Amino acid sequence: MRRLGSVQQKIPCVFLTEVRNEPSRKRDCQQFQVVATEKVNPTALASGIHCAEATEKIDGTCCYVTTFKGEPYLWARLDRKPTKQADKRFKKYQYSQKTFKDEDFREVPESWIAAHRVKHENGHPVPDEHGHIPGWVPVDQTNKQYCWHASVVNYSVGVGLVLKTHVDDEGLLEIVSVPLADLMEQTLELIGTNVNGNPYGLGSKKHPVHVLVPHGVLRIRNAPPVEFQQLFSWFQECQEGRVEGIVWHCDDGTLVKIHRHHLSLKWPVGDTFLNTRPVVVHMDETTCDPDASEKDLFKSFSNINGQLFSCIQDIQFEP
Repeated sequence: MRRLGSVQQKIPCVFLTEVRNEPSRKRDCQQFQVVATEKVNPTALASGIHCAEATEKIDGTCCYVTTFKGEPYLWARLDRKPTKQADKRFKKYQYSQKTFKDEDFREVPESWIAAHRVKHENGHPVPDEHGHIPGWVPVDQTNKQYCWHASVVNYSVGVGLVLKTHVDDEGLLEIVSVPLADLMEQTLELIGTNVNGNPYGLGSKKHPVHVLVPHGVLRIRNAPPVEFQQLFSWFQECQEGRVEGIVWHCDDGTLVKIHRHHLSLKWPVGDTFLNTRPVVVHMDETTCDPDASEKDLFKSFSNINGQLFSCIQDIQFEP
């Protein structure tokens, strides 16, 4: 399977959207709802949406693998947002204001970098229509803020803990240790016990489980046509539709999506499609430090190396 697009910016909806004055299904504190109309987004049409690769949209937090201090490194998503005062000023001008100062934005670590395709003016990144500057920070294993990100990488041997489809059987998932060098310039989704309310039911408070899922790796085998009513029915009636959404990868690199909330449908759902697929653990045991603590994920997965589980939710480390 070809390597699909990298997620560096917010992905537009496959349909044109409209705002309704009703509480958001996605954000508890938001008193409006962004919903899809039945008109396909012209951007999607121009990019050949009807020939695009449909993949499962995974509910986690976005990550990126690129170089830091000369080595492949995992980076966490960190959008630079305006200060409260600047945000009020930006909203007044609907973010059309062309002059932005560094002090208009909240402080970020010195190692922060802007995401690809962020526009620059006079050498400074320009915020998007929401007033944010998408970006990344390297995951330092001593930083408690990113402890769950840090749990899925081992920098001493340069590997990450990845969930993907099995190379010989697309219906089978596998958890593997992958060299970070093989993931360079890819974006991935971190999912697990302590991410976004854990919609996939991974691990427990006593034994948290987190993994990286490369974007585009979970192909939707029987994707519906890009038509509003057919998509709506697919999400409601098909087992494969028990997903957060779909991301289409167009041949020209354009990404477009549909989220269940765009269709006023509930997420999360009780039995996710991800949890209908068996998963096998294939660990390179040389990536495990024998002196690591019992909470080390690489050590925990090495202890169950070769085992097959009915789904990722059923993975247990205790005998």
